[in-house]
Amino acid sequence: MANTDKNSYTIIFAIAMVIVVGSLLAFTASSLKPNIKENERMEKQQNILYAMGINGNKGEGDITFISTDKVSEVFASKISEQIVLEVKDGAILKQMNRDEFVKANNKEPYLIDIKKEQAKAKNGSSRFLPLFKGEQEGKTVYVAPIRGKGLWDAIWGFVALDKDMIVRGTYFDHKGETPGLGANIKQRYFMDDFYGERLLTDAGVFKGIAVAKGNNDPKNEDKDDYEVDALAGATITGDGVSAMIKKDLKLYLPYFKNLKK
Repeated sequence: MANTDKNSYTIIFAIAMVIVVGSLLAFTASSLKPNIKENERMEKQQNILYAMGINGNKGEGDITFISTDKVSEVFASKISEQIVLEVKDGAILKQMNRDEFVKANNKEPYLIDIKKEQAKAKNGSSRFLPLFKGEQEGKTVYVAPIRGKGLWDAIWGFVALDKDMIVRGTYFDHKGETPGLGANIKQRYFMDDFYGERLLTDAGVFKGIAVAKGNNDPKNEDKDDYEVDALAGATITGDGVSAMIKKDLKLYLPYFKNLKK
């Protein structure tokens, strides 16, 4: 019978437990990977469609996504084109359609990791910008992903724009903002305020949209002021939303200028 009082026994037992537990975790992660990927795909598609106004909302405050059993079919029917721009230093180096991008990168445009693309740009490399083209009330809209920093962690979203870069819908989400405060960026009343807001001046200068405290338009009826009303007690999160809209959507300006040529 082994002497369990020896230090060597304790060390061997600890090593054995690490190996066993590590193997179980690795097996679990590997077996769940397809499910995780499938959930990511459905969530991205739901978010893009929501920004376009394609959802199951009924009541005034509802946020209801297209169901998971239908989202693939709806996404395929409503998204007429998936575009990927390769950009560097504010210039478009290359424009690819969905098939070209998948062939070169072995993944769908909607699965582009915006965080990794932002890191590439910071390191001086080119980055990919996905753009999803569809139709809303008979007019063409383009949905772009954005990502930034809130008070505690990452915030992100999708913004639908028409050819004049006027907002036609949004979806925002967060990783760890304060419940009842910064977390309210994903509440419908906040997201709906952006509808109709302009990003460009009449001269074509990019202004963005500021989440502004104490503005004189709390109902957001003025769509030419480049502002929406701030969330109470969430100044830093609101500033993060303002910053990611200005920083990320400005990258698409060359594309929208080309649409008018």
